[in-house]
Amino acid sequence: MTTAEMDLQHLIATNASASFNRRAGFEVIAAGNGEAEIHMTWSDDLTQYAGHLHAGMIAALLDTACGFAAATVAGSVTASHFSMNCLKPAVGRRFIAKGTTMRAGRRQVFARAELFAEDEKGTSLVATGETVLVPIS
Repeated sequence: MTTAEMDLQHLIATNASASFNRRAGFEVIAAGNGEAEIHMTWSDDLTQYAGHLHAGMIAALLDTACGFAAATVAGSVTASHFSMNCLKPAVGRRFIAKGTTMRAGRRQVFARAELFAEDEKGTSLVATGETVLVPIS
């Protein structure tokens, strides 16, 4: 089994162990070499008053994609800082969060993520996020 395959299997298990991720329907699609991809199917239960995906769910997808990307190079991590930019209303039948590790040091790991909404017309970027993570034992 390759390192990327082991990373993927480990993060699928990690994702499955997180009650919040299970309840939201996060699915780890790819992980390895400093990157991770998470999908989530639309649910009316996760919207805000105007019918868009709630900003808290957007943040959770971006943060998780960053953390899982960082975990492929740094092992277990926890966020020490997170920020996001919502670029447009997040509406679609599926959401795709792609995380990338920008730099991994001994004390801090920097990662970023993009969130895409997919519908019958295609895929569009709806939000971005950046996370500073700390490796934990």
